[in-house]
Amino acid sequence: MTTASLVAQPEVVQPSRLTLVLRYMRRNKGLVVGLLILLFLVTFTVYGSLTADLKHAYPLSVKSKQPPGWTYPLGTDFFGRDLYVAMVVGLKETAIIGILAGALGTFIGVVLGFISAYFGGWLDTTIKGICQILTPIPAFLIQVIIAGSLDKRDVTIYTMAFVVVLLAWMGPTLVIRSQVLTMKERQFVAVAKLSGMGDLGIIFREILPNLLPFIAASFVNQVFYAVFASFYLAVLGLGPLREPLLGNIIWAAQGQSAFFNNWWWWPMAPAAALVLILGSLALINMGMDELANPRVRRSE
Repeated sequence: MTTASLVAQPEVVQPSRLTLVLRYMRRNKGLVVGLLILLFLVTFTVYGSLTADLKHAYPLSVKSKQPPGWTYPLGTDFFGRDLYVAMVVGLKETAIIGILAGALGTFIGVVLGFISAYFGGWLDTTIKGICQILTPIPAFLIQVIIAGSLDKRDVTIYTMAFVVVLLAWMGPTLVIRSQVLTMKERQFVAVAKLSGMGDLGIIFREILPNLLPFIAASFVNQVFYAVFASFYLAVLGLGPLREPLLGNIIWAAQGQSAFFNNWWWWPMAPAAALVLILGSLALINMGMDELANPRVRRSE
């Protein structure tokens, strides 16, 4: 009988989910910076909404053309609006437009993408054909034409969100369609079909959970697009003119020649806020793309 020395195998301790998340966040610095900027903007908006008089965001509420100081941290504009309060309301309304248009565009894209890729046939041909026809058309021109044809008295932030989302669903549709075409050829889908699972069960239980990172990345991208679209429509004077949207504040500053009259603080705050919003969404989108795309994902 031979005696073999049994060497105790070291126990492999799997890191917790929190540890894995912290490791990923430490590696993906762009995502962390984007989330921190977004957290700052959310904190600024929530704190201002709770502490400031939101009526001062509208014309004739405070003394006009006051430079930044203790009373008015960001100054006031020609129309008698406290720009600090206007920024609070403007950020909130810009977020509403971005989230609403982004959510609707992503939802429509997910539904059409699944229908097109999973069921195929004439549905796939029709949906793909419409997307391929509409995608090359400059969305900016169509949005300007639609927004310009509306009565300015009837334009609201929800109207702007609707105008933006009219052409915001083609991108998510094509992205989700391509992913579903790949997913439905996987072995686990074939096993689910052999087990007698129906189409809806396969879609919601097998394919959709695997596409959640792609859907989240698509949503962030659509919010970015919606915020930018609402900004340039407002800068052209096609938004709800009374609302203190960031683009409306800059449009009003241009109309009153703010820099020429040495009211330099008037357009500075909304321009800086726009850079922070779009910068944070771009960084978050790049971080989500690494999480969703195996080709660019880096291993630990």
